[in-house]
Amino acid sequence: MEETTTVPFKNLHSREYQGHKKKVHSVAWNCIGTKLASGSVDQTARIWHIEPHGHGKAKDIELKGHTDSVDQLCWDPKHADLIATASGDKTVRLWDARSGKCSQQAELSGENINITYKPDGTHIAVGNRDDELTILDVRKFKAMHKRKFGYEVNEIAWNMTGDMFFLTTGNGTVEVLAYPSLRAVDTLMAHTAGCYCIAIDPLGRYFAVGSADSLVSLWDISEMLCVRTFTKLEWPVRTISFNHTGEYIASASEDLFIDISNVQTGRSVHQIPCRAAMNSVEWNPKYNLLAYAGDDKNKYQADEGVFRIFGFESA
Repeated sequence: MEETTTVPFKNLHSREYQGHKKKVHSVAWNCIGTKLASGSVDQTARIWHIEPHGHGKAKDIELKGHTDSVDQLCWDPKHADLIATASGDKTVRLWDARSGKCSQQAELSGENINITYKPDGTHIAVGNRDDELTILDVRKFKAMHKRKFGYEVNEIAWNMTGDMFFLTTGNGTVEVLAYPSLRAVDTLMAHTAGCYCIAIDPLGRYFAVGSADSLVSLWDISEMLCVRTFTKLEWPVRTISFNHTGEYIASASEDLFIDISNVQTGRSVHQIPCRAAMNSVEWNPKYNLLAYAGDDKNKYQADEGVFRIFGFESA
């Protein structure tokens, strides 16, 4: 049966955004979908103003201050101009995206590799290379909880209501904790190899997990059961994202394409070719625009420092 897709993916194009001096680790949209942030090995983050239907050159503003790679960033889910960055320099910083100024800074104990906001914007969770989780109170910008885990923690996420907290682990499990107690509620045997990434469906029905076994699994959040798997990729899945309607899921790895699949049928509807392994894919919260960044190199094998956005009607 021919896949009927409401989005004409094959007619859409990607645009390239240049500015960083080294590779881009992370891309993230603000809550209203008007700005994209990129975090790079060049120790900066940049904020880009993106017109969903416009052509104009994207203006960007640089967030300077970190003294190591900016590995992850996330926007305040309730405020379109506040963004938090996590760096290998052991700090987490809060910035105003209009002025480019750092308004808050917290010194933590390790190299930070993961950061996520609680959906109500009150807390930030940070994970580091030593498998330690820190919960920050956003208003005071101080640590409220610290917890070290005895297993490899890869990615972290809250559910939509903020009363459950998920950890993907190197053992192929998803650990489900109650929040704010952080009491273990469930261990899901999700994959045969490490689980790398997790995404929550914007409609709150599902979450998806990407694994080193090259599969993406889709879970019913109320039953905690696996509903289906997406099998298009052949390499460890590094990054996944649901689009704003929850109809499509994008996933990427070291395969030289980004897969877009239909969430309900599990079928692949489009592939975006890319030139390198991908580090980050993220759908815009209002439009079918997919930002993606990877290990792109130029012909001299130097980092390109670019990211791209797919979904424009013209290149």
